[in-house]
Amino acid sequence: MAGFYFNEIMEVVNTDSQVVYDKVSRINAKGEEGDSFMELDVHSELYPMLPGEKYRMVISNTLLMDGSTIPGYSPEGKQKSLADKFEYVMHGLLYKMSEAKDKTDDGNEDVKVVAYISFGGLQLMVKSDPLKMLKFKVDQKFFLLLRKM
Repeated sequence: MAGFYFNEIMEVVNTDSQVVYDKVSRINAKGEEGDSFMELDVHSELYPMLPGEKYRMVISNTLLMDGSTIPGYSPEGKQKSLADKFEYVMHGLLYKMSEAKDKTDDGNEDVKVVAYISFGGLQLMVKSDPLKMLKFKVDQKFFLLLRKM
């Protein structure tokens, strides 16, 4: 099975259809465990996402089920793909990483790692615990995969 860089159940908090382009909405979502947050631009006519809905979000460097990044020979249509298990897939480049400090309920500061990935104009910002973001490096190419729960 492919090694995922990020694998989380995300709940849509709100959407804003006036942010980027026609037919594109910016989705704000939080992770079920409460330590992850994302802003994602999606083509809202192809894949509408509504507040309160939950989605499995995976970020992977390959679509191959065995985790390899270089496809071997396989007759057309015979090779299994991660994309077969998801409804919305985008390919992009991680172009920036940073650190953010969030206030916790008890007044302390919690350090988060923020990754920015561009999918040909559509953007993803994912902010999470540093341990969940260890594998991310600038200039890596990734696939974002979404499936409604």
